[in-house]
Amino acid sequence: MRATVAAVAGAAALGLAACAGGPSLETRSAITASPGGRELVIGSAGFTESELLAQMYAALLDHAGYRTRVVTVGNRELYEPALEVGQIDVVPEYAATFADWLNAKNKGSKAPPVASPDIGATMAALRRIAGPRGLTVLPAGRAVDQNAFAVSAAYARKHHLKTLSDLGRAKLPVRLAAGDECVQRPFCAPGLKKRYGINLTAIDPKGVGTTPAKQAVQNGQDQMVLTTSTDATLDEFGLVLLTDDKKLQNADYVVPVVNRARAGGDGPAAALNRLNKVLTTADLAYLNEQVDSWRRLPTDVARNYLKSKGLLPKN
Repeated sequence: MRATVAAVAGAAALGLAACAGGPSLETRSAITASPGGRELVIGSAGFTESELLAQMYAALLDHAGYRTRVVTVGNRELYEPALEVGQIDVVPEYAATFADWLNAKNKGSKAPPVASPDIGATMAALRRIAGPRGLTVLPAGRAVDQNAFAVSAAYARKHHLKTLSDLGRAKLPVRLAAGDECVQRPFCAPGLKKRYGINLTAIDPKGVGTTPAKQAVQNGQDQMVLTTSTDATLDEFGLVLLTDDKKLQNADYVVPVVNRARAGGDGPAAALNRLNKVLTTADLAYLNEQVDSWRRLPTDVARNYLKSKGLLPKN
């Protein structure tokens, strides 16, 4: 209910301008003015992790003397144009995914990818594309949310598996629980076969990291499940991640992206960069678990975490 209310509020706040596609690159001078303003809108993409990050951004900026509000906008096709025109000032993003998305927006859906497993090269490509759109990409932190593959702990012990390379060398027949698109996505079935030599016999279309997908691996119907590196529920199903030791997945590190004219100054950057020093992938998984499994409010979970790390006063 809380997320639904936020989504409605966000849609109302953004109005029709979110569908306008943002400023053209020919009018870039209109979006590169000196940063200013003490009221900032933080955008969330509407899923747990994005909401948590948005709430942490808002709390840090509030503590730094800004006045913030968080709006939920369900997808990148809506919030990115709104970010360009300054109706949203800050969003949490993922470096590799956002780089390739912006590149496809510029050059079409068949454009070669610009992201890679190298975070330095990925950030350079992202900033090169985002800059002309009036967007500033702040430094990436330690937390990364990318595709990950899990097997049952018992299966891993039996076959001495710790990495995806181990699974490839074992030549075991593997039925993978994943989304339909895994068959064609280079970071899923094709990559597992080509880079790791994994013997995939079938894709069981149960979705990415869903409960039915994890249960299928838990009960032995499938041998592996596609999930994410910040999935905090694996222990509940007796599952463990296999390390992506050959770096199949791109560098989807968490990065704040800001509208340069509204929030591109030193103040917002300093406030948001404080989170980079402490937030890890494991931390993010634990925060997700508190919301998804323990039914705590993202606002409370976000603030309690920042207090525990000394980024907000405890009283």
